[in-house]
Amino acid sequence: MRILFLGSSRFSKIVLDEVLNSSHEVVAVVCQPDRPAGRAQKLTPPEIKTYAQEKGLKVLQFENVNKSLDEIFELKFDLFVTASFGQIISRDFLSRSTGLNVHPSKLPKYRGATPLQTALLNGDNETGVTIQKMEYELDSGDIVMYQDLAIENEDDFLSLEEKSAKLGGRLLVKALDLIEAKQAVFVKQNGENATYTKKILKEDGFLDFTKTAKEIVNKVRAIGENPGCYFYITEDRIKVKKCAICTDFSAKSGEILVKNKRFFIGAGDSLVEILRCQAPNGKMLDARDFLNGYRFKSERVN
Repeated sequence: MRILFLGSSRFSKIVLDEVLNSSHEVVAVVCQPDRPAGRAQKLTPPEIKTYAQEKGLKVLQFENVNKSLDEIFELKFDLFVTASFGQIISRDFLSRSTGLNVHPSKLPKYRGATPLQTALLNGDNETGVTIQKMEYELDSGDIVMYQDLAIENEDDFLSLEEKSAKLGGRLLVKALDLIEAKQAVFVKQNGENATYTKKILKEDGFLDFTKTAKEIVNKVRAIGENPGCYFYITEDRIKVKKCAICTDFSAKSGEILVKNKRFFIGAGDSLVEILRCQAPNGKMLDARDFLNGYRFKSERVN
C-alpha cells in the first residue's frame, strides 16, 4: 500500500525505518517545521526529516497540517500513519482517509502525549504498544494490534523509547499487511477505563529529596533526558542525568555525602547516588569527574 507517514521525533524515525523495510511504499513524510534548539538556538530540523531525506523520501513540513489538506491529498496515498507527530489531526483530514496511530502504551491506559514518561514515573514494570485507528477524540480509536513490553530496572526514557518504537514499527507493518489482505479486525476500547497523561514542564524536573529514593530515581529515568532534572546547592543549579538507589548507609533528607569519590544525597527514606550530573556552565560528567572539579558551597541541597 501507499502510505503517508506523519511523525517528527526519534520515535517516529525508528517506526519509519521498519515501514521502509516492508513491502509498503512511503509516498512522503510529513513533520513539524525546523525549530531553534540548544544554547545557540540554532535552527534544527526534526530528526525524522534528516533521516527521510537520506532515504530519498519527499518531506513536507507544516506548522498546521490541517491547513494544507489539498496539497497533502494530491499525494494519492491509501492510508496515513501517525507516530509521535505532535499535531492534532482535524475531523476534515480524518474524513478523507483512514489513519493508524502507533501509541506506546496499553490503551486505554495512558492516553496522551507522555505515556513512556508516565510509565517510568509511576515505576511500572510493564507497558505496551498499541496500533489504533485514528479518531478525533484523543487516542480513542479501535485497536487492531497490541503487544506487551517489559520495562527493565535499567531502562530510562531513551532506551524505552527505542524498544517501544521498534516494536511499534513491527506491529504497524503487521497491521498494514492485514488491512491490505482485508483480514484486519478492529476492537473497540473501553473508554471507562481510560487514563490520561499530563504535559511535562521544565519545572517538573525539580528533585525534591523529601520524596523516596525510588520516586527520585524514577523521575530521572523518565525526564532526565528531556526536559531534564535538577536540584540546587545554594544558587547552583545541578542537572542530573542518571542516579540510583543506595541502601548501604543513611543520611538525613537533603544531606550531601561524598565517600570514595561517590556522590550521595539523603532522600526521604534512604540515599540517592548521583551518577551523572552537570554544574552550571559545565559539561555533563560522571560523578567522579564532577567531584574532582566542583567546590561545594553547602552540605545540603535546597
